[in-house]
Amino acid sequence: MKKNVEKHLTLREKILETIRDAIISGALKPGEKVAEPELAERFGISRTPIREAFRQLESEGYLTVIARKGAVVVSFSEKDVEEFYAIKSILEGYAARRACENVTPRELEKLQAINAKLLHLADDGDFKHFFKVHNDFHELFIRAADNEKLYELIMNLVGKFQRLRIASLSLPGRMHISVEEHDKIIEAFRNRDADLAEQLVRKNAEYGGKVLMQSSDGGRPLKPAERTAALHMDL
Repeated sequence: MKKNVEKHLTLREKILETIRDAIISGALKPGEKVAEPELAERFGISRTPIREAFRQLESEGYLTVIARKGAVVVSFSEKDVEEFYAIKSILEGYAARRACENVTPRELEKLQAINAKLLHLADDGDFKHFFKVHNDFHELFIRAADNEKLYELIMNLVGKFQRLRIASLSLPGRMHISVEEHDKIIEAFRNRDADLAEQLVRKNAEYGGKVLMQSSDGGRPLKPAERTAALHMDL
């Protein structure tokens, strides 16, 4: 029984990864239907685990499941991007301010260790693992804010817009810039500088949205010097 469950979960993860990668790479475009029969044939399975995967991807903001039409790749407008990152910056900024009051030396050590791992992953260009570990960094300081309702709000928000965050972090040079941002945030925590911690985290989120919009089909990608300038703007 256990082996069957493990096999089922493995297949589900493969389906999730296949669809995520296709959407991120542009092989599946916004508004395009994701066909159940093709996936069922490709993986040699029934449609049940595929539908389960669709529900997971819908919760992450990749797909929307429409009655009698099936799963369709979600389209995000520029307004969607602006609104998500505006709200994310406010909530995470407040979490950083609160974390300054509560973060322990052990938690600071963990943040430093996570960021060291992120640097290694960035050097290797291992984006998939980078994104997972990057989530650990943010989740740690958000939990340190010691506000369960705030934690739930942020986790629900970022979960629904996971696709945008992945797209932003996957841009050229973004992983290394993220590590640099984290170093400054850790230092602000260490110095108990709540104003600076909040400002850095808010700028971190705003920057992520800005480079994503500039790198979309409707905008010109930022050059490395412009990315650095945007990062340090008003700090």
